[in-house]
Amino acid sequence: MTEYATEKRSFMTWLQESVTLKLCFIGLLILILLIPSSLVQNLINERATRQDEIIKDVSDKWSSDQLIQGPVLMIPYKKHVKYLDNNNNEAEKDVIDNLYVLPDNLHIKADLKTQILHRGIFDVVVYNSIIKISGNFGKTNLNALNLLPAQLLPDKAKLMFSISDLKGLKTNPIVKAAGQQAQAEPTFNEHTAFKNGLQASVDLSATKDNNIPFDYVLDLKGSQELSFLHLGKTTDVEAKGNWANPSFDGRYLPDTRTVDNTGFSARWKMLYYNRPYPQQWVGDDTLLSNVKKQQDATFGIKLRVPVDQYQKTTRTSKYSLLIITLTFISLFLTEVIRRQKVHVFNYILIGAAMIIYYSLLLSFSEQIGFNYAYLVASVSTVTLITIFIASLIKNRNAALLFGFILSVFYTFIFVIIQLEDLALIFGSIALFVIVAALMYFSRKINWDKH
Repeated sequence: MTEYATEKRSFMTWLQESVTLKLCFIGLLILILLIPSSLVQNLINERATRQDEIIKDVSDKWSSDQLIQGPVLMIPYKKHVKYLDNNNNEAEKDVIDNLYVLPDNLHIKADLKTQILHRGIFDVVVYNSIIKISGNFGKTNLNALNLLPAQLLPDKAKLMFSISDLKGLKTNPIVKAAGQQAQAEPTFNEHTAFKNGLQASVDLSATKDNNIPFDYVLDLKGSQELSFLHLGKTTDVEAKGNWANPSFDGRYLPDTRTVDNTGFSARWKMLYYNRPYPQQWVGDDTLLSNVKKQQDATFGIKLRVPVDQYQKTTRTSKYSLLIITLTFISLFLTEVIRRQKVHVFNYILIGAAMIIYYSLLLSFSEQIGFNYAYLVASVSTVTLITIFIASLIKNRNAALLFGFILSVFYTFIFVIIQLEDLALIFGSIALFVIVAALMYFSRKINWDKH
């Protein structure tokens, strides 16, 4: 019995004092904490998805992002075709097809007045705008299309244009073209150049010089984005607004831009050499609706809320494994060097506090912004863990040192989040320094102790 009791005491002593066993437990605990970390990540994604749903809902009720398309001149023409009748006999008939012509010059001036709509804790940027569109259509090259002037029906010509969301129109556009004036009407037939199209009838019978000027004004509502389609041989766009954080997006960046606290102004001027559309064509009613071609010819302005707390919180949470690992290693070195035991259950409590940190960061960032939320969550977590460590090891200076180390870790992550382009090099240097410090302090540990 004496020998058995001695072996039992030796085994229990080994369980309590084994450095290797303690490290194995810490490693296992870190892996287990990956489960709640992933749940926090899912919560962040859920809140971000909720934000997108709110933005879409408010935008749908106000008016969604707008793409200004057109105008294009459509001239019907007659062509003679052969076909087989019901008896399989060859017959002939005249059918009507469409000739489409794009502008020689297209000038657009857009003036945006933005405002923020609030839905709960979420913000949505919307705008009212006055968009002036003018230009001219030049002479058509009928020979290139194998057409004769006699085939055209100029009295039935139409000027067509479109916007993404017709709900955004506040007044009915009045189109002036070829010295005439007409109200725009929706297009309902299949033979139209645009989806959500508008059209105005233009009689070109009296047009002699084949130069057809046009202009019209869109009094328009929209949200988040305002984009334009490059359709002219020369497309010239001027846009200005009172939003101080625009993002210029799409196939073309502005030639000149000015952005300050009062708003922005930008100007684009493009030639048709890299435009994905021909100057004129026949028959194809869907050419301007082709998604890929539209993407290659679209440019404009995004009016986003400048700070996206969900994106930054997501990036922060990706460092949770690193922070937990460094914190546990620091605590482990503290207890080994000072020869003061920290129970495994206390490691679990500290790990739980560090997981809850990300929930605090997410909830506060929705209310006060990411930077202030990071400060609140970090100070609260560091203070809680520091006080807890002080009560465990009964040493105020050691606890304050541990709190300082933890503060350095959170400061390091905050700097990495802000730097973006330089995050990799600064992060690599900082991690190198941390590993070097851990190597230095680990020299005092007796790894052969059982």
